[in-house]
Amino acid sequence: MTTPPAQLRPAVAWSLAVGATLTMAVSYFDRQALAALSPTLIPALGMTTEQYGLLGSAFAFAYLIGSPLSGWIIDRIGSRHGLLGAVVAWSIVAALHSLVPGYGVLFALRIALGLTESPSFPGAAKTIERALPAADRARGFGLLFTGSSFGALLAPFAASALTERYGWRVAFLGTAVVGLAWIPLWLVLTRSRAARAALDPGPQAELPRAARRGVAPIFEAVRHPAVQRACVVVLATAPLVGFTLQMSPKLLADVEHIAQADMGKYLWIPPLLFDVGSLLFGHLASVHARAHRGEPSKALFVFCGLLGSGLWLMLVVPGPHAKMVISGLAMAGVGGLFATFTADMLGRVPTSLVSTAGGITAAAQSLAHIVALPLAGRAIDRTGGYALPIIALSAAVFPGVLVWLLWKPPPLREVTTDPA
Repeated sequence: MTTPPAQLRPAVAWSLAVGATLTMAVSYFDRQALAALSPTLIPALGMTTEQYGLLGSAFAFAYLIGSPLSGWIIDRIGSRHGLLGAVVAWSIVAALHSLVPGYGVLFALRIALGLTESPSFPGAAKTIERALPAADRARGFGLLFTGSSFGALLAPFAASALTERYGWRVAFLGTAVVGLAWIPLWLVLTRSRAARAALDPGPQAELPRAARRGVAPIFEAVRHPAVQRACVVVLATAPLVGFTLQMSPKLLADVEHIAQADMGKYLWIPPLLFDVGSLLFGHLASVHARAHRGEPSKALFVFCGLLGSGLWLMLVVPGPHAKMVISGLAMAGVGGLFATFTADMLGRVPTSLVSTAGGITAAAQSLAHIVALPLAGRAIDRTGGYALPIIALSAAVFPGVLVWLLWKPPPLREVTTDPA
């Protein structure tokens, strides 16, 4: 097991957590530009809804392949360099979206974007785990997951405004520039000796023998009960998140007849409520963990699951604002689930497998999107409505929650005690 760094001063630790969160924000800002532009891009390139869903699958398939491998690499090279290289690479790919001549090239670029963005969550998760003490990690992961929704929140405003003024090609180019602004901030946040000690790997001798041999830690992480337990919840809830982020613009256009220029007025609601859920429930999970020797709150997990499974209510409420609020409340519940199970999982795996384990759960999320998004698109094309996928997504959430609650986990690596 690698030796953890000495505990960082809170200001340094939380600044690194904020830097990791902004990495996720940049990642989702770039990937969500396509969803925000879908009402314009689908007719411009002559796509069907099913083909549009396949673009999500292309990204997710590449992310599925890349996440475990990038997690293994980051466990070896550290998140400081790993995140920096990833942001540079995916910003270039995101900018190339502005040059696509047709659907085939766009499909290939979504694969490239998925591969280059695959280190984002493993590297960010490694940063949280190395920077924060065990009792604060659920709160830290709550903050981390706000990054993804914050990026998804801003993308519709920026992409729609740029499209309205300059066209969709300039919109892709403009959103890609955001990643370049993150780079100097990350260099500043990680310049101190304490930050480097936390985020860079220890001596090669400290790695377990399997890690020194090669990619065996990937298989070790897949077999770990804590990782398998977390993946059950991911597979049950990630389709809901993917549908909300990818299909909401089209739903608003088809059902509520919202114009492209007005999308930002509504699409900010689900990501914002996801942020609120991640922060609030992550904080409550940390409070409970501090008082109960690191163990998660089952009651809180159930409550978050109930929120997530309420997505179907958007079928019975009138108006675009109400629909987005309902989907946002479901996202808030899923945000709480993500913050809780991620902190719990990474507290139970060996420190040398933290990024790899994060990569496995990210891959599980991609697998869920690969299957769910094209099926949702096909259901919408064939039924002419959104009821079938929304009901199916709602029904899938709580079984995953129940399996997680009933699955006896391995012991925590670190026992958290209340300092009082």
